[in-house]
Amino acid sequence: MQDVEIYTSPLCGFCHAAKRLLKQKHVKFSEVDVLQEPNRKPEMMDRAGGRHTVPQIFIGGKHVGGCDELYALERAGKLDAMLAG
Repeated sequence: MQDVEIYTSPLCGFCHAAKRLLKQKHVKFSEVDVLQEPNRKPEMMDRAGGRHTVPQIFIGGKHVGGCDELYALERAGKLDAMLAG
């Protein structure tokens, strides 16, 4: 199983939806709350090619985008393979 990292904010509905999908798939992930750790937001933006909104999701170190992109991977049947590595 690939490592999954997600940058979030507790006020973000898209963050909750992305985490819900990952939890439904029994995927363990590490989470960085950019409100609790604002010094990590520049790191997120650098890794995400300048994107500044949350969530920003990384699977196996590869940036996959936000919630919409995560759900698109799921609908296309590609998420499981990506998670498996």
